[in-house]
Amino acid sequence: MSKGRDRMVYQRADGRWANERNGASRASSVHGTQRDAVQAARTNLTNQGGGDLTTKGRDGRIRSKDTIAPGRDPNPPRDTEH
Repeated sequence: MSKGRDRMVYQRADGRWANERNGASRASSVHGTQRDAVQAARTNLTNQGGGDLTTKGRDGRIRSKDTIAPGRDPNPPRDTEH
């Protein structure tokens, strides 16, 4: 279940990339490139106290998911060095 501060980056019908808070009726910001939209979403999440960032590709399928600190990752990677 998504929290209110989680964000999603996706391509709109006009070809621009949207940075949108989950559950919002409109995008927080719109950008020309996916990289710019992801960077803006990371900044928003960091300022809001962390959360999950989901990035969708051009085809609309989930491309990546990332937890931005100080968010809590429910499945953290295991440390294999120690």
